[in-house]
Amino acid sequence: MKRAFTLLLLIVVTAAWAKPPKNQYVRLKTSYGQCIIRLYNQTPKHRDNFIKLTKQGFYNGTLFHRVIQNFMIQGGDPDSKSAKPGIELGNGDVGYTVPAEFNDSLFHKRGVLAAARDDNPAKASSGCQFYIVEGRRFTDGKLDTLEQTRLKGRKIPAWQREWYKTVGGVPHLDQNYTAYGEVVTGLDMVDLVAAVKKDERDRPLQDVPMTVELLSKKECAQLDKILKPDNR
Repeated sequence: MKRAFTLLLLIVVTAAWAKPPKNQYVRLKTSYGQCIIRLYNQTPKHRDNFIKLTKQGFYNGTLFHRVIQNFMIQGGDPDSKSAKPGIELGNGDVGYTVPAEFNDSLFHKRGVLAAARDDNPAKASSGCQFYIVEGRRFTDGKLDTLEQTRLKGRKIPAWQREWYKTVGGVPHLDQNYTAYGEVVTGLDMVDLVAAVKKDERDRPLQDVPMTVELLSKKECAQLDKILKPDNR
């Protein structure tokens, strides 16, 4: 009887450890450091597409080809892997787009990972290109002006206003580009990349290649426990 109870306890403990983490995290490395990004569960199409490309090693060797301080850093263009200095980048793709996944709770605060796109009317995302928000802080007055001009009357929720006033971000991109993750550690890397010297097309004068890898289930579970994020 005792042996059977021990076996049952072992099965229960094993099952508990085998439970998948709530969130998938990725590690993005550059010569300026690294950051850890949590992918949102509320944007499953973008999450799964990013996971797929990362498993394939797609992003390894691609460049942050467009950087604008106090705004964002953009990368993921497959053409950037072999691009000569000074060549304009940003038109490379994987031959498909990802349908927009807008959610009122996901917005362009500092550190957010979001999908780049062209001017298609459906606002479908690039299948591979992304950006990370550096952003800046806003006052209530500047947010009021933004609502009347670039947001065409759309009101920014009060709780999001607090983020934009204290943490910062890029509010005019909300509901226009899909936000599908956020940096949980390593935002200083984003700041360093955003500050590099660049040419007239905002391409860094010295290439900034990246590597992207998925964290293991164990690492993801540990981060879930430490950060206690919501199930996004």
